[in-house]
Amino acid sequence: MSTDSTRSTPTEVTQGGSVTSKPDPKHDLKSLPMAEVLKQLDTSPEGLTQAEAAKRLTMYGPNEIAEHKTNPLLKFLSYFWGPIPWMIEVAVILSGVVGHWPDFFIILVLLMANALVGYTEERQAGNAIDALRAKLAITARVKRGGEWVTPAARDLVPGDVIRLRLGDIVPADARLLDGDEIEVDQSALTGESLPATCAPGAAVFSGSIIRRGEIGALVYATGTRTYFGKTAELVAGAHTVSHFQKAVLKIGNYLIILAAVFVSVIVLVSLLRGDAVLTTLQFALVLTVAAIPVAMPTVLSVTMAVGARLLAKKKAIVSRLVAIEELAGVDVLCADKTGTLTQNSLTLGAPFSVDTATAAEVILAGALASRADNEDPIDLAVLGGLDDKSELDPYTIGHFEPFNPVDKRTEASVTGADGKSFKVSKGAPQVILALAGDSAKITPAVEGAVNEFAARGYRSLGVARADGQDQWKFLGVLALFDPPREDAKTTIATAQAMGVSLKMVTGDAIAIAKETAAKVGLGTNILDAAGLGDVKKEETPARARAIETADGFAQVFPEHKYHIIDVLQQRGHIVGMTGDGVNDAPALKKADCGIAVSGATDAARAAAAIILLTPGLAVIIDAVKESRKIFQRMNSYAMYRIAETLRVLLFVTGSILVFNFFPVTAIMIVMLALLNDGAILSIAYDNVHFKMKPEAWNMRMVLGIATVLGVVGPIAAFGLFYLCDKVFGLGRPQLQTMMYLMLSVAGHLTIFLTRTRGPFWSIRPARILLMAVLGTQAVATLIAVYGLFMTPLGWGWAAFVWAYAIIWALVSDRIKLLAYRILDPTKSTPAHDDATLAKGATAPKSDSTARPSQ
Repeated sequence: MSTDSTRSTPTEVTQGGSVTSKPDPKHDLKSLPMAEVLKQLDTSPEGLTQAEAAKRLTMYGPNEIAEHKTNPLLKFLSYFWGPIPWMIEVAVILSGVVGHWPDFFIILVLLMANALVGYTEERQAGNAIDALRAKLAITARVKRGGEWVTPAARDLVPGDVIRLRLGDIVPADARLLDGDEIEVDQSALTGESLPATCAPGAAVFSGSIIRRGEIGALVYATGTRTYFGKTAELVAGAHTVSHFQKAVLKIGNYLIILAAVFVSVIVLVSLLRGDAVLTTLQFALVLTVAAIPVAMPTVLSVTMAVGARLLAKKKAIVSRLVAIEELAGVDVLCADKTGTLTQNSLTLGAPFSVDTATAAEVILAGALASRADNEDPIDLAVLGGLDDKSELDPYTIGHFEPFNPVDKRTEASVTGADGKSFKVSKGAPQVILALAGDSAKITPAVEGAVNEFAARGYRSLGVARADGQDQWKFLGVLALFDPPREDAKTTIATAQAMGVSLKMVTGDAIAIAKETAAKVGLGTNILDAAGLGDVKKEETPARARAIETADGFAQVFPEHKYHIIDVLQQRGHIVGMTGDGVNDAPALKKADCGIAVSGATDAARAAAAIILLTPGLAVIIDAVKESRKIFQRMNSYAMYRIAETLRVLLFVTGSILVFNFFPVTAIMIVMLALLNDGAILSIAYDNVHFKMKPEAWNMRMVLGIATVLGVVGPIAAFGLFYLCDKVFGLGRPQLQTMMYLMLSVAGHLTIFLTRTRGPFWSIRPARILLMAVLGTQAVATLIAVYGLFMTPLGWGWAAFVWAYAIIWALVSDRIKLLAYRILDPTKSTPAHDDATLAKGATAPKSDSTARPSQ
């Protein structure tokens, strides 16, 4: 990409009678003196007005990179390219060569219809994902008309003044204004592993992450004019293949091999019997097409997209579709305490003061070391502890150092009404004690106060002051209380009933963690994270087991989160992890399902697979329930697809080998496939009950049940064939129509068998599924009764087929239940819906056992 992309164009553009000049491309805006940059951009440190920003947005365009969109016509034509379409197209050509014109036209129409359905459904899925991605668009803090506002980052224009804070993704190329140095992580852009220190005047580039500090900045390039040409992507592609999708695709490969074996036998036998080569080859191709799961990619994309929309309604935005399958299998959830288990609405209690300092002086010093416009919950709580906000009026803040995870404190340089300057600082008590010159003398008393506050569930903040060049003097300890969320206890009980072991993760002291854990219904087996190893350390089996069985972890640093996840994963768990800070990003990426909580930084959202829009644990549990339902739908589809392929292949091959009779024609097979694919798409919307344990892909169970149903089907079909051929003496053409209707009706009834583990009536099917099946079977019945491209069957025989198919479906359902008892003799955890869980359905508390092997 050209380096000129950071420079602007000199053209003058008239907007509504006024002339606005674009910057001169001869000057590099990332290195010119700031005064010159301000002149070039025709702006000031006070930013732009709303009107001027609107003009520039029209001039420069949105601050985004336009995605490459595939031509809709080319996309549609792509459905005619590939192994499966090639087979259908060859069948069309062979039909024309042998002069089977009805076959030629019907197969051609069905080929077009299949492409149209696939194109339409995938486009709808893509539109759904685009809508979800739009919800994740980052915002920016911008000074417009002298006030700070938070428009979408895409609305930024050159000349805007923005505010960058810890954890922000830089939304556009910008030059830093006056302030302290900051640290910027440009690893995603440059590959540099260490953050770069940037001083005022330095350029920061779109897509980099603020790792330390905060500062104002002047935007000088947006959109395609940025240094790297694009902003950081917050949402991964919608076509990521999950473990579950890979498993289903393995089933597809299995079915293709199965089809190839059976079709090869049919071709060989037909040629040995002297059948017409072209007719045999055409039939073999069509049979192969029917056996191969043509609709599988469409069903997968539609089901996942529908699931993503359902999760969005639960206020959980999926940034990577792979997260849906992973979330269904999560058996350990490591949840932040603040904001997830607690309300994140801190209140200030009575402080502890040292020596001659009064409680009011401790609170005032803490308030001076706070900043309201950062909207930090701790700062707001301390400021809220002042009796009167006017107490701050006599003081002027000269310099403010915001909190960062390394120093664990804030610091402000203050000038009083008398002109004297001093410094104040607040932060972790042990950090503030280390600053103070009199720490040795007061440490026992301070630690006693901190422990007493912790035992009552209060967080502690140390406060210190330094006058002039004097050493820091410890003033006292502020006590902050964050009450548990009202729904936390109930939600945790629900999670445990669903087989999810919840572990609290907090940076607070052990005493606070235990107190909070007890209040929300967690156990009090809390580990001190200070004793954990680093990322590369191998824990002993005993220590790993302690991590696995712990109810939570206290005094946790970001690197501890990563290590905890690593240990749990090594012990076979599927781990979910919540986070909100920039330093949580590695742990969120490491987790099987990283969850950025409400209010998380841009960096955390970028690393997470799921982003929550509301606070609390309940939304996570709702998302787990929904993902398990999605898994169930995919599981039902897999069993149905295998059973149907076996049914058709076994019956057709057996008829040809034993009776030397083609029980269905090529057109019948193609229509069977089309009607099946049309109805099965509706399974993405089916009613299902989520299981009360984490989902695991059980290939033995799926193949076993599908095989049983796939073998019972041909037995029923051969029974009907025998009755109508030997007993009722139907002619072969009419018999073919009857077998077509039998395969169609019985096949669709199989959907209702595979969708439930219990009797088929145990879960009411969704109306859309019911209507889809009834609709396609009405079409199939009319085709058979009136003989469209086949011999007419008549209403009497059609009714007989329906009655026969329903009786065998009832028999198959009982055989299915027996197969489940044989394949899974241990009683499985029953499935539940939200209603039964709301009534108090419980299950034994998870014992943190590893996820079953896949």
